[in-house]
Amino acid sequence: MNRSVLCVVGVVGLLLGAFTARAEEAKPDDGTIELFNGKDLTGWGYKSGEKFDGKKESDDKRFTAKKGVLVVNPGKGIKQLWTSKKFPKDFELRLQFRAAVNADSGLFLREPQLQVRDYLVAGPYKALKKYKAQDWNDILIVVKDNVARCTCNGEVLEAALKLPATGGIGLEADRGQMEYRNIRLKEAK
Repeated sequence: MNRSVLCVVGVVGLLLGAFTARAEEAKPDDGTIELFNGKDLTGWGYKSGEKFDGKKESDDKRFTAKKGVLVVNPGKGIKQLWTSKKFPKDFELRLQFRAAVNADSGLFLREPQLQVRDYLVAGPYKALKKYKAQDWNDILIVVKDNVARCTCNGEVLEAALKLPATGGIGLEADRGQMEYRNIRLKEAK
C-alpha cells in the first residue's frame, strides 16, 4: 500500500473510533427507562389483560408502533394503553407528542389523567403561547411526594396534580390521531 492510502485508512479509523465513542456516550446511563422502545408495544397492554409484547399493533389497531413513533389511531370509543410496570417512586417523565387538528388524547399518571390534545383548538389549555400545532411538543412531568407538576414546552399545564402512591403510565385513544415518541421515565433514587 502506498503512503497516501495508509494515511486515509488511518484517518478513517480515527474518525470511526471517535464516532463510536460519542455514540456510546450519548446513551443515557443515568437510570432512565425507555417506556416505548420505538419498534413495538413491548411493556404495554390493556387493563383487561391483553399484552402487546413483541407486537407492532394492538389487537384492535388503536395503537401502532411505527418508525420510532407510538401512533394513537382514531376509532370507536375510548381505549387506554398502560405500561405493564408500575411506578411507586418519585420520577420525571419526558415525552414528545404531536396532535392532529382537534385531536384528543390523554396521559395517565398512576390513574389521574393529564389532557394531551391539540390544545389551542380542543383545550383545556388554550392560552399556551409555546404550543406548536401539528408539530412535536415536549411534555415534562415531575412527580414528588405523589404530586405532579406538568409542563408543555416549559409552560405549566398542572402545577400540583395529586396522584395515588403507585400505578402505571397510560395513553388514551379518544378522538383524532395522536403521536408519541421518546417516552422516558427516570425514577428518583
